Amino acid sequence: MQRFFLSAQNIDIENKILKIEGSDSKHIAQSLRMKQGDTITVCDMQKFEYSCEIISINDFVTAEIISISKNDTEPNYKAYLYQALPKNDKMDYIVQKAVELGVYEIIPFISERCISRPDKKSVDNKVSRWQKISEEAAKQCGRGIIPVVRSVIDYEKALADAVGTKFLCYEGDGTESVAKIICESESDISFFIGPEGGFSMREVAAARGRSLRAVGLGKLILRCETASGFVLACLSYEKNLI
Repeated sequence: MQRFFLSAQNIDIENKILKIEGSDSKHIAQSLRMKQGDTITVCDMQKFEYSCEIISINDFVTAEIISISKNDTEPNYKAYLYQALPKNDKMDYIVQKAVELGVYEIIPFISERCISRPDKKSVDNKVSRWQKISEEAAKQCGRGIIPVVRSVIDYEKALADAVGTKFLCYEGDGTESVAKIICESESDISFFIGPEGGFSMREVAAARGRSLRAVGLGKLILRCETASGFVLACLSYEKNLI
């Protein structure tokens, strides 16, 4: 069944009616060529799903709510991915796979060894594209929310903003096991992935100074576009989602 996301203000639960506007409305009418009587699933981004039957398709789509259910695909924790900006279009892949693997929010940041350092206009365009990728991935894999991709921030602000169980993925010496950290993790988990060149020793020290733990991801050195997926998969396994 086709899946769409809609803000709660466009859902009239009392009268069992909802309205879909904008690009989703055009997609239903023009690309999918749906018609009156066809069924769709609508998510309110608050972990509720609505099974609906289309009533009319004009400038917007009106649908009748047939049933309401709690979305059961969302993790019982919130995983915040702090990702140093990688080169080229690697971030597109990172966002897509992180959403599929249960991330809650993605926060891009600039670190010492980032090669990609776009100006503000370019950053705004990139973030807009990444948010669209997040939305498409969320629809495809059956998420109950659309994970937010935040604006790009600097490393120090990222360290200050991190919440819950906090750790930095590091390939150097003196690291703890990712399995140990995940087993001890709270409902909120914030983890940091560096750019292609990894984190500098100064950045690792700064992270430890903010109570982040340095964590190793096994004996192999993973690419920056692989590391976040590895951590999120470990979280899913440990939290009994698989």
